[in-house]
Amino acid sequence: MTSTSTNGTVVQRNNVRVHGNPDGRPMLFAHGFGCSQEMWRAVAPAFTDEYRVVLFDAVGSGASDVSAYDPGKYDSLHGYAQDVLEIIEELDLHDVIYVGHSVSAMVGVLAANRDPSRFGALVLVGPSPRYVNEPGYVGGFEQPDIDGLLDALDSNYLGWSATMAPVIMGNADRPELGEELTESFCTVDPEIARHFARVTFLSDNRRDLAEVVTPTVILQTSNDVIAPEEVGRYVHEHIRGSEFVMLDASGHCPNISAPDEVVSAIRSFLR
Repeated sequence: MTSTSTNGTVVQRNNVRVHGNPDGRPMLFAHGFGCSQEMWRAVAPAFTDEYRVVLFDAVGSGASDVSAYDPGKYDSLHGYAQDVLEIIEELDLHDVIYVGHSVSAMVGVLAANRDPSRFGALVLVGPSPRYVNEPGYVGGFEQPDIDGLLDALDSNYLGWSATMAPVIMGNADRPELGEELTESFCTVDPEIARHFARVTFLSDNRRDLAEVVTPTVILQTSNDVIAPEEVGRYVHEHIRGSEFVMLDASGHCPNISAPDEVVSAIRSFLR
């Protein structure tokens, strides 16, 4: 997959890489917690003939500029949404197809709500607006579960990564996938990871769903311990006019475990 370089502090900050058809409709891929743009390596190339594919690393992840990490700015998902909008503005992108995995799905919702004129479609892969169960709402976790998860992450991030990454990935019959996610988690600065985890797992973006005016599809997997089916259906029900696609894939990372199915679902939605 060939790429072109772009100058600018925003591009350097987020390690932005632009691939594919320079005249094509822009398709922006955003990765989840503990990952980098490498998590799209089996999906993004399928679109380079037709689309202008843009990949980036969230600040604190991958090859981003770690010195740009500001705990105040990134104390909510709005800080990451602001970065997405700055990338779009820097590259002068319009009618953007935003493909966001996991927590970046909600980042895309926030960015599109702030400036819907820039967005043409949202593809939300394993989204969750709220991870904690509440009366009338299934998020997948009880508050003590989240507290224990964050405490374990605080006390031993590398150990937590080795334990949790295979669970998050699922697909126990393919242990190499869990090992890959573990390695990705271990490349993130532990202090940044701990902060990002708290921002992620304690977030509540349910009210933001009703404000979405961008055409949206939710890609849901089975046996997703992070964003179970009830959560995906909640997102679908609260984004007007959205589509819901139940993939055959299992686990939280179909972009790695079932990339061909993800590509097919995106293509079908865009058609």
